[in-house]
Amino acid sequence: MIELVFLVCLSTAPQECKTEHLLFADMPVMACMNGAPGQLAMWSEGHPNWRIKRWSCGRSDPNSSRI
Repeated sequence: MIELVFLVCLSTAPQECKTEHLLFADMPVMACMNGAPGQLAMWSEGHPNWRIKRWSCGRSDPNSSRI
């Protein structure tokens, strides 16, 4: 799996940040990089109080405890 990992911070409290993850089926990392801006724009529309500070694509960690 490939995941898009991005750091988001509250607009009203920029020091309050969290990491978000979007998982994708197996695809080249470059496809994630090319598609990330559109995915991030859709995420932002649904979360107007948060601002994306940075993002990256990579292989997901199969040992992660995320649901």
